Amino acid sequence: MNFKRKLLIAALPLAFCLSSAAHAAMTLKIAEIHPAGYPTVVAQENMGKKIEEATNGELKFRMFSGGVLGSEKEVVEQVQIGAVQMTRVSLGTLGPVVPDVNAFNMPFVFRDHDHMRKVIDGEIGQEILDKITDSEFNMVGLAWMDGGVRNLYTKEPVRNLEDLKGMKIRVMGNPLFIDTLNAMGAQGVAMNTGEIFSALQTGVVDGAENNPPTMLEHNHFRAAKNYSLTGHLILPEPIVMSKATWNKLTPEQQEIVKKYAKEAQMEERKLWDEKTASSEAKLKEEGVTFIEVDKKPFYDATAPVREKYGAPYAELIKRIEAVQ
Repeated sequence: MNFKRKLLIAALPLAFCLSSAAHAAMTLKIAEIHPAGYPTVVAQENMGKKIEEATNGELKFRMFSGGVLGSEKEVVEQVQIGAVQMTRVSLGTLGPVVPDVNAFNMPFVFRDHDHMRKVIDGEIGQEILDKITDSEFNMVGLAWMDGGVRNLYTKEPVRNLEDLKGMKIRVMGNPLFIDTLNAMGAQGVAMNTGEIFSALQTGVVDGAENNPPTMLEHNHFRAAKNYSLTGHLILPEPIVMSKATWNKLTPEQQEIVKKYAKEAQMEERKLWDEKTASSEAKLKEEGVTFIEVDKKPFYDATAPVREKYGAPYAELIKRIEAVQ
């Protein structure tokens, strides 16, 4: 055996070790449009730490919060090709490409916050995650984050449908949401989260709709001082992983990721409730007026939206309504 061949044979074990080490040191990027300290960000950061510990460092996570990797739509596109490995995504973004999630996007489909949580914790919640996984979206649905109750916040107070008439209200870029605001008498305007503050300041929009933590953390309260408790949407938000990344994991690693994603679902819920309470208090300190409204006229006004978009999911919606 010549010297070169001996050297090659001797080097093979080292090459295999280096290859294994490279695979073992996989670093996964998590992207979030929300800032550091936001409940979904904290829960995902803690999830990453637990997974890293459980895999003995085989899987490491790095959080990119505050929208540094782009808008939610841009992040989703990066996850689809595997450039970003995980994210929490709004159902409004998913709806146009994974139609089944639109059952959750229907205005007033959930009676209240507790009803939504019971639904996502049960078999329906898992079914929708599986729909995401089985779609051509190239993502794996892992767990649910609580996106809270969405209400209107505006420059001028909205106490009824008449007050809302003609107002330009920012919504997520989903035709269902645009039609929901249009049905209420407003003009729904699709816009990325990062554009809302300047749009409020310059009058491009008269208001937006979201939960108290988002209104606070993105400083929208500085331009809109009225928060009308319409409760028209109560949206859970899935944690998803790039399918390209998922397929690189061992079965054991996949089980670990699923386990701690589900734990993050429960942890984020507690963080969410605490953050919502503190956000409401802070917003009131900053001069935001919380306005109670009669929800029935808003519910009745959006009936055509439920009829238009809900037909394909009629049986699923019945099952959602039956959850007690």
